[in-house]
Amino acid sequence: MTARQDLPENRLAQGLWLGLAAVLVAFHIGLIFSGLVPNLVSRPLHMALILPWVFLYGATGRRLGTGAALCAVGVAGSVWIAWNADSLSDQYGFLESRFQVWLAFALLGVVIEAARRAIGWPLPMVALAALLYAFFGQHIPGEFGHSGTPLRSFLGTMVVAEGGIWGSLTAVSVGVVSIFVIFGAVLNAGEAGQGFMNVAAAAAGRLKGGAAKVSVLSSALFGSISGSASANVASTGAITLPAMAKLGYPRRLAAGVEAVASSGGQIMPPLMGAGAFVMVELTGTPYTQIIAAAFLPAILYFWAVWVGINAYATRFDLRGIDAADRPVPRDVMVTALFFLIPFAVLLLGMFVLGYTPQYAACLAIIAGAVLLLTGADLRLDARRTGTRVVEALLTASKQVAMIASIILCASIIIGVLGVTGLGVKITSVILEGSGGLLWASLLLTALACLVLGMEVPTTAAYVICVSVAGPALIELGLEPLQAHLFVFWFALLSTITPPVCGAVFIAAGMIGENWLRVAVTAMALGVGLYLIPLGMIAQPAIIGLAQAPGAALMAFGLIGAGLAAISFALIARAPVLLRALFAGLGVLLIFGPAVL
Repeated sequence: MTARQDLPENRLAQGLWLGLAAVLVAFHIGLIFSGLVPNLVSRPLHMALILPWVFLYGATGRRLGTGAALCAVGVAGSVWIAWNADSLSDQYGFLESRFQVWLAFALLGVVIEAARRAIGWPLPMVALAALLYAFFGQHIPGEFGHSGTPLRSFLGTMVVAEGGIWGSLTAVSVGVVSIFVIFGAVLNAGEAGQGFMNVAAAAAGRLKGGAAKVSVLSSALFGSISGSASANVASTGAITLPAMAKLGYPRRLAAGVEAVASSGGQIMPPLMGAGAFVMVELTGTPYTQIIAAAFLPAILYFWAVWVGINAYATRFDLRGIDAADRPVPRDVMVTALFFLIPFAVLLLGMFVLGYTPQYAACLAIIAGAVLLLTGADLRLDARRTGTRVVEALLTASKQVAMIASIILCASIIIGVLGVTGLGVKITSVILEGSGGLLWASLLLTALACLVLGMEVPTTAAYVICVSVAGPALIELGLEPLQAHLFVFWFALLSTITPPVCGAVFIAAGMIGENWLRVAVTAMALGVGLYLIPLGMIAQPAIIGLAQAPGAALMAFGLIGAGLAAISFALIARAPVLLRALFAGLGVLLIFGPAVL
């Protein structure tokens, strides 16, 4: 169901939602062009604008009634803080009246309920547990207790200062993530999605296993802007899964390919979903340096999937897409322009003109919006353009609201960790539990990422895990960016790893296959997701493309050969001894340099 189809039937209601969507989009773009706006103005207004989309959009009955009440409280409280930003900044994070105390409780409750409505209970439960720890942790004996913090001081830090829900994570949501979400919505409303598919089909359609390889390429392109494995499966899978089924591909393989390829979109530069921008804030590393570090590992991930497809293609004699079903060159060239032009504007703005990523993205949004005027037929069509603008506005608003609700709730957890010192205590537990050994700490962190990722979205899992485990990994000798990339990759594990594996469930449902069979195939194809983060530790040169390209490319070759050998061992039909030999060779190529 498209965003436009979600609109209520009442024309007045439709107009109100479209107007609210336009205000949300204009507000976030306007912040980039208008210069500095005080944090206690921009961040509360950001929350005020997203709450109607969480509490009211699509709600009916009792849910609509409670949503309206909560939305009214949240919007009024957020606007009050923005209106009184100057005087509140003079309070230095201390609440001066009973009204402010009740307002703080109300806003924290609204944030937690917004996250629950957006993504379910797990993350809000963690936030509630964090708040309970902050309020009552002084009664916990031993090292995990804390000395207590005055109620008005704690609530003030969380709600009228920049240490809680208006903290640095929310800054990322306001100033960067929202802009790139709008950019992705504008691209997807036009011909860019079809352009991705056409380019992929033209590049790989004729190859052996071509339909599966088209899925890999299109998902890599689309997933970088969508930032969601589930959305990627639902969109590109609607085209690639029927194509693979038509050509006789085993259903478990077709669904496995789509799930694995779609999961990789979040690690694919230049956009990498929302996680890259959160990483910028948490590490202080420039965005351009992060995408340079992430580029070669992302290519390796899709390389491992490609090699796995080749192995399956040999086993099942998978043919490519028939010439009659591949797009003609004219369609490829024309539709490709609908994503190449905005991406060119984005990259030129960042790398040639030296603009910030968000400013360059605003320019790319303008370019993409202009392209909504026409389509592959190169005709101007006002009706079609209007439909696309509506689609872009609604999609952008809903996605900004969902991500913002996650980040606001995660900010409560981060705030509690900082105020109470719990983060430092958990870090010490990791160090003690691993005996001060780096690889033991890495495995503990990977397990935590897998477990947490089963319950919350990738970005939230990454933020929480890196907040508690990142300092321990850095203390054991990892560079900050190295530690953050490691955690970010492993936060993706649950997309294809049972028992949750959301991308697998969606792909299996779309093609009508048993999800467990799909998951086994996906894990074999996605072996890079398990090994490449460890490879970043064993061969750190792989993330140093910008600083030492020669060493990075050498590490890239070694890890790539190792992944190919391990993929062969997992998938190819060969004698057990030969497969064991290839597996051992792969492990040696990936991890040998760390031992030698």
